[in-house]
Amino acid sequence: MSIITRIREDITAARVHDPAARGSVEIILTYSGLHAVWAYRLSTRMWARGAKMPARIVSQLARFFTGIEIHPGAVIGRRFFIDHGMGVVIGETAEVGDDVMLYHGVTLGGKSRGREKRHPTLEDGVHVGAGAKIIGPITVGTGSIIGANAVVTKDAPPHSLLVGVPAKARPREPGRTYGLTEEPEYHI
Repeated sequence: MSIITRIREDITAARVHDPAARGSVEIILTYSGLHAVWAYRLSTRMWARGAKMPARIVSQLARFFTGIEIHPGAVIGRRFFIDHGMGVVIGETAEVGDDVMLYHGVTLGGKSRGREKRHPTLEDGVHVGAGAKIIGPITVGTGSIIGANAVVTKDAPPHSLLVGVPAKARPREPGRTYGLTEEPEYHI
């Protein structure tokens, strides 16, 4: 996929997920979540090529300018969107699928100091509310929604609604969108 196609896809994802988005130029110039994702894409390429220190410098510069910290070792899918991103932290072994959306203050954090998988996996289409903490090498299934300020420490099956401290997974009601569109339309 070309860089231009990926940029267009990111801008479209912002339009789909944010009803306040008024135009591409505004999104490009003012969306810190988008800036952090673009810096991540640069730093992760550097990381994969063995330039670990320069990759970390790029990620820390992005953190300084956006308030969003994404480790270059994390794996992030397409159309990832961070809305009002201040305070988002994504750890080194985190895995984020396609069409995932995070709000501000979200942590995808680790539980150990070892060199193993220690951060969560969010499968495709997961939406995470403001202030939620997803901790440890757990998996949150496709299409799940994590409520604001939930603390998730256990695996969740696909299409779950996770709320509370600690969060408890329950099935989402069929047909209910919880304020989200079920199938975002992406026109690239």
